[in-house]
Amino acid sequence: MLDPYATTPRSAPPPPKPGTAAPPLTPAATAQRVGICYNTLTTALAEVQAQAQKECPADTTAEPADTDWYLQYCPLLLPARGTFACVPKK
Repeated sequence: MLDPYATTPRSAPPPPKPGTAAPPLTPAATAQRVGICYNTLTTALAEVQAQAQKECPADTTAEPADTDWYLQYCPLLLPARGTFACVPKK
């Protein structure tokens, strides 16, 4: 009942506006993203990352991108939403 599960990921930040000085986009910024709902008190981060890895396509690695606690995406007992970027393996 308190196992982590997939949900809607948090959106990637928008690309920089033309003409502004910004660092180049990294593979994580343009990669597919997956979201995982989990409880920070009962779930190890390794378990959350393993669940995210299952949601990512083959030949990619789930890299942490963001964590938030907006309850419209995850229920009260699993309030944290981890967002992971599925970055191609090197």
